[in-house]
Amino acid sequence: MKKINIIYTGDIKDKEEYYKKAVEEYEKRLSTAFAIANTEIKEERLPDKPNESEILSGLNRETKKIKEKSVKGAYKIALCIEGKKLSSEAFSNLIYSERAQNSPCIEFYIGSSHGLSDEIKKSCDFILSFSDMTFPHRLMRVILIEQIYRAYTIHSGIKYHK
Repeated sequence: MKKINIIYTGDIKDKEEYYKKAVEEYEKRLSTAFAIANTEIKEERLPDKPNESEILSGLNRETKKIKEKSVKGAYKIALCIEGKKLSSEAFSNLIYSERAQNSPCIEFYIGSSHGLSDEIKKSCDFILSFSDMTFPHRLMRVILIEQIYRAYTIHSGIKYHK
């Protein structure tokens, strides 16, 4: 069974339990196809109006934590606004590509409110954008896991994708 590791910065607050339930529902649907791990990285606390140096310092500390949780040899996909946009079919082709499937794990990185460091982005095999819009990382986890499920149904010929 292929492993997918979603490494994200920040947690789901108690009052936002609905995000967690949505993620759990798609994980359940995917449980026969993928072993999904959600790895939370604590977001670095910054001043209310951080300067560029403070942001870079925070991103560097988050980068270190991400690297500690990363699987060696994983096929790495960063979610970034400046990434490439794909159709659901193209996303399915990406995660079922020979390169991704021959890796020990497919990893997705979701950054904090300040994104991901250049170091993380440069280490990735693919930079993916779901939109030119900015989404909260909690919602992005739901969108990502739904699209992984959609990719699975496309690949498997299951009626879900329209």
